[in-house]
Amino acid sequence: MSTTLSLGTFTFRPLDPLTDGELVHGWVTHPKAAFWMMQNHTVADVEREYMAIAANEHHDAFIGLRDGEPAFLMERYDPSKVELVGLYEARPGDVGMHFLVAPTDTPVHGFTRAVITAVMEELFRDPATERVVVEPDVRNKAVHALNEAVGFEIAEKIAKPEKDAYLSFCTREQFRAAVGAAR
Repeated sequence: MSTTLSLGTFTFRPLDPLTDGELVHGWVTHPKAAFWMMQNHTVADVEREYMAIAANEHHDAFIGLRDGEPAFLMERYDPSKVELVGLYEARPGDVGMHFLVAPTDTPVHGFTRAVITAVMEELFRDPATERVVVEPDVRNKAVHALNEAVGFEIAEKIAKPEKDAYLSFCTREQFRAAVGAAR
């Protein structure tokens, strides 16, 4: 499926760990991707990481395309099985999400917000998705503002092994209200 926004048409395809490894390596090791905690990863490390995701029935990774060109990364996961096991009480219909915009020398105003909007549209295309769950690092102020802009509300601060995070939720209704007000 695709989402057409003012900054282009956004589509998704499954990430291929071997074909996309070098591309994604450049994204996740870029200084702006510090919160992905992959700064020192080699291409082989990135390929291994995404091969593990591809092999996990509860975790998926996608390359996001803008007008057919790779522009961002999206991960979707079942938070009751991956990432947040034991850290909150998962509900049926909860879907976990991570996203990363590719670094660029020519930033486009509003692009990251368009990406998170397209990601949320994609996740809510599945009628089984009731609520999107995220757990960004408490220090990542930029993503907190983006999350709020599309309807997320912080529920609590949680301690994960690799970081302190704000567990946040966004229902379909919250998302629609937030983006409807922005459009």
